[in-house]
Amino acid sequence: MSDGLLALLAFIPILTILLLMAGFRWPATRAMPVSFAITLLLASLIWGMPANWIGASILSGLMIAVDILLIVMGALAVLFTLRESGAIAAINKGFTSISPDKRVQAIIIAWLFGSFLEGTAGFGTPAALAAPLLLSLGFPALAAVMVALIANSTAVSFGAIGTPTLIGIGTSLNLPVIETAIEASGMSYDGFLRQVGFWTSLLHLVPGLFVPLIMTGMMTRFFGKNKSLREGLSIWPYALFAGASFVIPYVLVAAFLGPEFPSIFGGLFGLLIVITATRRGFLVPRKTWDFDSPDKWESTWTGAIKMEKPAGPPPFSIRKAWIPYILIGLLLIITRLRALPIGGWLASQSLEATAVFGTGVDVSFGPLYNPGVLPFMLVALLSIPLFRMTGIQVGRAWSDTLQRVKGPAIALVFAVPMVRLMMQSGNNPADLISMPLAMAAYVADKTGALWPLISPFAGVLGTFMAGSNAVSNMLFSLFQYAVAEQTEISRIIAVSLQNFGGAAGNMIGVHNIIAACATVGLTGLEGELLKKNLIPVLILALLG
Repeated sequence: MSDGLLALLAFIPILTILLLMAGFRWPATRAMPVSFAITLLLASLIWGMPANWIGASILSGLMIAVDILLIVMGALAVLFTLRESGAIAAINKGFTSISPDKRVQAIIIAWLFGSFLEGTAGFGTPAALAAPLLLSLGFPALAAVMVALIANSTAVSFGAIGTPTLIGIGTSLNLPVIETAIEASGMSYDGFLRQVGFWTSLLHLVPGLFVPLIMTGMMTRFFGKNKSLREGLSIWPYALFAGASFVIPYVLVAAFLGPEFPSIFGGLFGLLIVITATRRGFLVPRKTWDFDSPDKWESTWTGAIKMEKPAGPPPFSIRKAWIPYILIGLLLIITRLRALPIGGWLASQSLEATAVFGTGVDVSFGPLYNPGVLPFMLVALLSIPLFRMTGIQVGRAWSDTLQRVKGPAIALVFAVPMVRLMMQSGNNPADLISMPLAMAAYVADKTGALWPLISPFAGVLGTFMAGSNAVSNMLFSLFQYAVAEQTEISRIIAVSLQNFGGAAGNMIGVHNIIAACATVGLTGLEGELLKKNLIPVLILALLG
């Protein structure tokens, strides 16, 4: 079989996802099972994988999917518990009093608070939270969703406690041949991932500075009374200050603490710096900008949900409302800092199986070290007495958590085993190279030294299809590593470009657009948002 034909066959599962989700607008819950079935057929009939390797790969994928789902479930449990308790309302109320300028409100809520939420929760929740909040402050529904999606980009590489980097990349490259190569270069696999995290943050440094400015420029250009790009760009000193207030601590944390914390602490420090500066009038424009009166808005700008501006005092103090997030940050530091013994002990409390079904595949499950359990679920439970929640409130919070986790669960239990099958397909009697390596060999031959320019767009494509940078990294990290190996460029930077591109692609992730539109009552305008958000995606990918 020729290399070109082998590469074409290897691309079929990826092309299937693209066709079904982008062409036929299937949800991932339908597209991923079909793509998994095709991958299984290819692995069995074309690559000739033995049954024990197929079974071990699928089991390994399922355990990784459970790990991710615990994180999603824990993050949603915290979010819905705070919503039901009134803590989110208190936090929101604090934001509304900072400035009447809609550009300032967009930067603080969508860029900084949204990035903090991405660091703690991820998986589309920041845009789904920020959009209705902006709607309640007088933003047109379509503008609220566009702004929330653009802002939810830089933080995504380290969303949900570093899941796209630690799990998305970490579980895709943990093959013996790669681990051996990394060790031969004098670096541990953990050190490799930390370097990928650091270089990812550096790739975000300059583009991240400009995200708030791009966001405000697009907002005033498409939704302002004068349709003026200049009105959005005129806030450039404040916007760049807000960008720097996030990305500088973000890069420093990536360098010294690791991939778990950049978005959390970047968002938290950014909020503290920018809100304090805004209250004192630092760089805040003298002329306040607002949307035109709602009766002059275009009909497509508004959704079915009408929200009033927050009224009355919050249920309790803003400081008390922030306690759960502060607890999450403290517990993460205590359990993730390598200088402390707690993290190592938690990680050691795991169930492990080696050489599953007589293969070289190892499987492990460590629930205590999973951030979905500790700190997320623990903090969600502690919030019940803290906010004196009723049984009805708790029931609603956990019911919504279970309801929202269904979609990701169905998609992930097929997507992750599919990726593991592709990765392990090189274990076959015919000595055919694995599917990702076959794709990489073909692409490397055709692109050569141009690959670094193209590399981020593979990440964009993955997130566009799957709505998740973590899944995008699972799909393409090994592919990116192999292309870098064959074109003799840095493996660390190639994988970092994948991680960076996946974060930029979050703006046009199909699921993210649909979910955010649903929160403000918009239907049928997903294509319009996709076209608008392609502009900042292209800018960021090329800057990277």
